[in-house]
Amino acid sequence: MKTPWGEPALTRFPEDPRDRLRAWDASDEYLLRHLAEERVPLDGTVVVVGDRWGALVTALAAHRPAQITDSHLTQEATRANLARAGVEPGAVRLLTTQDPPPERIDVLLVRVPKSLALLEDQLLRLAPAVHPGTVVVGTGMVKEIHTSTLALFERILGPTRTSLAEKKARLIFCAPDPALERPGNPWPYVYTLPDGIGPAAGGTVVNHAGVFCADRLDIGTRFFLRHLPAGRGGRVVDLGCGNGVVGTSVALADPGAEVLFVDESFQAVASAEATYKANGVPGHAEFRVGDGLAGVPSGSVDLVLNNPPFHSHQATTDATAWRMFTGARRALRPGGELWVIGNRHLGYHVKLRKLFGNSRLVASDPKFVVLKAVKR
Repeated sequence: MKTPWGEPALTRFPEDPRDRLRAWDASDEYLLRHLAEERVPLDGTVVVVGDRWGALVTALAAHRPAQITDSHLTQEATRANLARAGVEPGAVRLLTTQDPPPERIDVLLVRVPKSLALLEDQLLRLAPAVHPGTVVVGTGMVKEIHTSTLALFERILGPTRTSLAEKKARLIFCAPDPALERPGNPWPYVYTLPDGIGPAAGGTVVNHAGVFCADRLDIGTRFFLRHLPAGRGGRVVDLGCGNGVVGTSVALADPGAEVLFVDESFQAVASAEATYKANGVPGHAEFRVGDGLAGVPSGSVDLVLNNPPFHSHQATTDATAWRMFTGARRALRPGGELWVIGNRHLGYHVKLRKLFGNSRLVASDPKFVVLKAVKR
């Protein structure tokens, strides 16, 4: 990536030489070019929110910025990209969306996330650290910046305007208003589960901002909950756990099960833990932010439950699902099972047969299928 501060070599995480998706886009380049051309002072506390793969903080590493991200994969990519660029350890402060933000922010750079709720939550959390002299610049592709995006900046921080578009990217400029009366933070959002979904019916869900379907139970999970295996016990993994309602349902049905909730989103794992605790589930559970089942010993799991995503930011891809399936096969004991829900058109049965040698249809409706693969 060409920047005013050099040309760092950047990759996504996990690094795959076959991956044609770049670790930066035109909005990253536009923001960095603006900072240099406008001579924005970067000698104070610089905070970068939503940096997709560490492109921004790697370019600005000499100014010792702090990165705030919801993504474990982003943190790992950032560490790798900083090391590749020869940046000294500790030059960039890596924070998660669950960590306390810096107490004072002099330059706030925001890579607009896909989730408007996550943007709202983060701006509200950061607003007390912003002062009248803070330089606030957002960036994103034109298709990612909407009227509602600008309204959030205006409502939470102050008067907001946008730049002209360049290479289908746009900048957001916001002038902090210390007299602004900010709304309270509505996150996390709590709601009650409907009837007819098995052991979790009538239970409580706690959703932090940015978690999929944060204000209601999505129809795919609702269908999955109706068809979960019962009474399996042993070691169970809710893989890509989101708000944790699937793993919580298993634990409610079988208190003897040991459930591992894992997701690459810090917001998701915090939601899963809060949901589990809100339902007073007996038994043992573990909550882990990570790259799928990496770090889980081979042959140590009896059951994996998975609703894999098929988007990576704005890109549609099955790479994440494939990595989840291969990780599940490695982690399962012989005879262990992977249960997957997905849209019918995604063709997960083909991938499961290729990987496990088998795939059985457990349930289906016009939109979704629940599939089971057994490790032989």
